[in-house]
Amino acid sequence: MTPEELVEILAERPFVPLLLHMSNGRTHEVRHPENILVGEEVVAISIPKKGSDYPLIRMVSLPHINEIEPVSSVSG
Repeated sequence: MTPEELVEILAERPFVPLLLHMSNGRTHEVRHPENILVGEEVVAISIPKKGSDYPLIRMVSLPHINEIEPVSSVSG
């Protein structure tokens, strides 16, 4: 996935929360487009932490994002 492709997905309105599927099997949920920063090779995802004013920042490799799907389509 290219940075431009991800930015285009994040710019869609109305925004639909997304689930990023990584090549290592992990997933990362993006509830708001403001919670993600897209770089050339790395994506920073802000994840709220219960009981803290400061979020956890998870850095993921852009080339390792295998699939993006709307959270509403995820069963369970």
